[in-house]
Amino acid sequence: MTEASSTFDAEFDVVVVGSGVAALFGAAVAASRGLTTCLIEKTERFGGTSAYSGGAVWLPGNAVLARDGLEDSVEKGRTYFRAVVGDRTDHDLQDAYLNTGPGVVDFLQDELGIPTRFQAFPDYFDAPGRQEAGRSIYPKPIRGEEVGERTGDIRSSVPVDQFGAPEDTTKLEGGRAWVARLVLALDGMETAELRLSTAAEELVRDDDGRVVGVRVRDDAGSRLLGARRGVLVAAGGFERSTELRGLWQGMPTADWSASHPDTGSGDAVRMFERVGARLDLLDQSWWCPATLFPNGHAAFTLGFRSGIIVDGTGRRFANELLPYDQMGRKMHARMDAGVGEEFWFVFDDAEAGGYPAICVPAPDAGELREAGLWHTAGSIADLAEAIGLDPQTLGESVARFNTLAGQGRDSDFGRGVDPYGRFFLGASTPEECLRPLAGERLHAVRVVLGDLGTKGGAVIDPNGSVLDTDGAPIPGLYAAGNSSASVSGEAYPGPGVPLGSGMTMAFRAVADMTGQPLPITP
Repeated sequence: MTEASSTFDAEFDVVVVGSGVAALFGAAVAASRGLTTCLIEKTERFGGTSAYSGGAVWLPGNAVLARDGLEDSVEKGRTYFRAVVGDRTDHDLQDAYLNTGPGVVDFLQDELGIPTRFQAFPDYFDAPGRQEAGRSIYPKPIRGEEVGERTGDIRSSVPVDQFGAPEDTTKLEGGRAWVARLVLALDGMETAELRLSTAAEELVRDDDGRVVGVRVRDDAGSRLLGARRGVLVAAGGFERSTELRGLWQGMPTADWSASHPDTGSGDAVRMFERVGARLDLLDQSWWCPATLFPNGHAAFTLGFRSGIIVDGTGRRFANELLPYDQMGRKMHARMDAGVGEEFWFVFDDAEAGGYPAICVPAPDAGELREAGLWHTAGSIADLAEAIGLDPQTLGESVARFNTLAGQGRDSDFGRGVDPYGRFFLGASTPEECLRPLAGERLHAVRVVLGDLGTKGGAVIDPNGSVLDTDGAPIPGLYAAGNSSASVSGEAYPGPGVPLGSGMTMAFRAVADMTGQPLPITP
């Protein structure tokens, strides 16, 4: 922590740390209200982990849902959210998120002119208030020619960034569309300044303990940026910090996260610690199964169309079509039970040797085979030997699944029963999700416990203010997105909760900075 000096190198009303969707939206809200706003991003591109996302934003009862024909309400969303999250997070914080969501969507459309649309993607839990079609909105794609010279400043997709695929900027979709549209909106505001390659190092406090700025480092060295109204930290989590993942989550590596290696390094949580912030949910992430690639990175994988996933003992342990965070938690539980970090996706030749799951980029069988991550054999015994599993146990797992598939009912784990599981297969019945493993060849591909980011950080109040260890707001300091402890606690209620809650709390934080905090209830 640095105490305020008499002179800042530059001074603004608001300084925003980070450039994911929550950060960019918070900066846009501040600048649109006439506050001089400086957004800093430590890497050479905007977007953070948000740029990798599908772009879903979960905000119940908003105008876009109504316009596009989905009957929903804030109250229905609250019923569902409460049933899923419970008391793990403060109910006032939950209400602030849910009640403010429709206003966030109105601001996106009316003030920023960002076009959005509803797209079906089921809520993740069978609970009261659930929408089987989902309640998420997405940005409309934007052509690279519309983004113009800013295209090179938007973080690339996962295949390009982490797996060496060629860049294609013809059209930006999902999270990249949000990032591009928000950057363009900020470029059109005289009160906004965006700085790349500028890393936040320390929060600056005055003699009264108020956060009044940030010490940053850029190509020219160290400098102080003043913030008269407040500092909003929305700089992601610590998913790419091997040290912190090992300390707080017991993860063997940070390489399996979907986050970019240069982001999510824990800068935010370390700054919060130094100013005495209260931290929570440090053992939590937005978990998911992931396919391991030869370069050591892992790609988010879902929608398993056939086959089974077994642990390091060769046993099937879960419904492979669970929502990805829930499947990830099943994998984490197996690791905690001491069976190791090794999991295998076992499938047959039904798709002509292709990978029967959604994985971007699609794995290349030859490259994975060469790295020992994809094995093919003519029998279960030979496959088990190749991947180091007990042949009898693996054989029993396959035989048991084939029996259940033949009966059309997975009485062990309920595969295909929930609408979410059927969604990615275009199935209408559980039977369509259960196909026996058969044929002359079987394959096994290594999968690991991945994540879409950590979800632990600073505890915030309904205005987005960071709380200290006594539960009092730290004046001048706000947090949103994965830099804060998630409002959804230990659950992942539906697609777009990370982006939706981050945008909402950034929106409320700026309102508080203006001296006109938003009410918790409408």
